[in-house]
Amino acid sequence: MSDMDDIDRRFQELTAQIDDEERRKRSRAVEREWAHLPRFRRRRRRRIIAASAAAVTAVLVAAAGVLVTYRPELLDSARTVLAERLPVFEESPVPAPEETAAPGAEPMVPSPFDGSPAADYADGAEGLVMPPARAVGGLGKKDVARLLGRTRALLEASNLDHRTLLEGDPVPFARLLPARDRAWFLQNVDGKKKRRGEHVDTRYWLTSFAPGSASLATDVIKVHGTAKLSSFREDGASGALVKVDYLFVYAVHRPGLPYTTRRVIARRLGEVGMYREDGEPVIWIRDWRSGGVTGVRCDVDDAFVHPSYEDSPEDEEATRATGAPVDPYDLADRSDGDCWLASRT
Repeated sequence: MSDMDDIDRRFQELTAQIDDEERRKRSRAVEREWAHLPRFRRRRRRRIIAASAAAVTAVLVAAAGVLVTYRPELLDSARTVLAERLPVFEESPVPAPEETAAPGAEPMVPSPFDGSPAADYADGAEGLVMPPARAVGGLGKKDVARLLGRTRALLEASNLDHRTLLEGDPVPFARLLPARDRAWFLQNVDGKKKRRGEHVDTRYWLTSFAPGSASLATDVIKVHGTAKLSSFREDGASGALVKVDYLFVYAVHRPGLPYTTRRVIARRLGEVGMYREDGEPVIWIRDWRSGGVTGVRCDVDDAFVHPSYEDSPEDEEATRATGAPVDPYDLADRSDGDCWLASRT
């Protein structure tokens, strides 16, 4: 027997190993395994089976590799025989995963303001929009612009400055006051100067969280409100007056416990005027006060803000509150009283 005849014989024996009966057995085994797979894994399992069939083909071709050197045409024959005798598995198309973000993009982090009107409010001082400066009340446009700028700065210092909010420092606000008001304000912070029958605490002019009661969950403070410019005449004096009504929405949590995050809404009302005295423009704080704070305890009256967390002790003062709940986001609501119920935070 010649070498070529011997090669032909060995090749036929090799390919005959996968006969019709073997093909049927393999097909039945595959179908049984396929039928018992969980539905959510079927696509992956089918791809693995398809890969296994390709591996079998590779082994057979490798075993016949020695033939290629002598009779390359036999390789084509082997491919044809294998294609006929191996079961064909149709691979289901795998849909591409839905793109949710650009590659390398930072994951979206939920905002603590989501689900409230504050989500649409401006961030920080961007929300303190003053009306355009104009000549009014006998004052020129330049003087009125100075009045508007000082009013905006007072709002920032009383409700946005971190020293005011978290450290209780009154200086950022005090330094913006007219000299004659500054000393009086500082003397009465935290009720330091008491008079008979009178208790004044200018801490109410500020939004300061009680020491150790809160940390900001985010540096973003949401701001929304109005500022109106008009003229005034009072006690023989005339000038310009800016009336402000603003909401400041904070996301706070117990220090070191971010899972306690909640919203606190502080409302600031104020009137800041300017008139001429001896020919010089003078800034005058006509009114500056809290319009109420929501999301805090009612049973502590020290002018600091004490957030009410889900795990806080029961607030006995709040349990005695009566009347319909108010919406703290409604600037048209002028509810008055020591403690009232809120419809939301």
